[in-house]
Amino acid sequence: MANYIEEVKLYSDGGCRLNPGPGAIGVLILDEVDGELRRHCQVIGHTTNNRAEYRALIKGLDLCAKYTRGRVYCFTDSQLVVNHMNGTWRLKDDGLRSLFHEVKQCEEVFQEVIYQHVPSTHPYIKKVDALLNEAFQGRLVSDTTSRVAEKHNRFSPL
Repeated sequence: MANYIEEVKLYSDGGCRLNPGPGAIGVLILDEVDGELRRHCQVIGHTTNNRAEYRALIKGLDLCAKYTRGRVYCFTDSQLVVNHMNGTWRLKDDGLRSLFHEVKQCEEVFQEVIYQHVPSTHPYIKKVDALLNEAFQGRLVSDTTSRVAEKHNRFSPL
């Protein structure tokens, strides 16, 4: 059985070239002291900006499950996603509604998931934006940072 840490921070970003158009996602997972646990980026095919933002969150939560069953702080520059997930805004788009339900399913493995909007100028949002741009450039990244993994003595690189 895996040993999990108490909480993680998830920074996610999704975007597309044109809207709709080719899409990509970027994900960064940090431990409670901002040590990097994982970074991930990938091209996700033809999509919209909003769907890409949701896809990034879904992938991020899926990856967070490898590190915690406790609390996940989710940070994104998408006001739409944060306001949907916090119940502030109604979901009007059926495509987004299905992605919203995927996120809710991902949440079930955690004790608590907290969503917070941060500006696109936030340093970690800039990092995930750079990651998704790497995916667009054909540099796919899925990396478990071994330094942090060794520190926790719980995880090994994939």
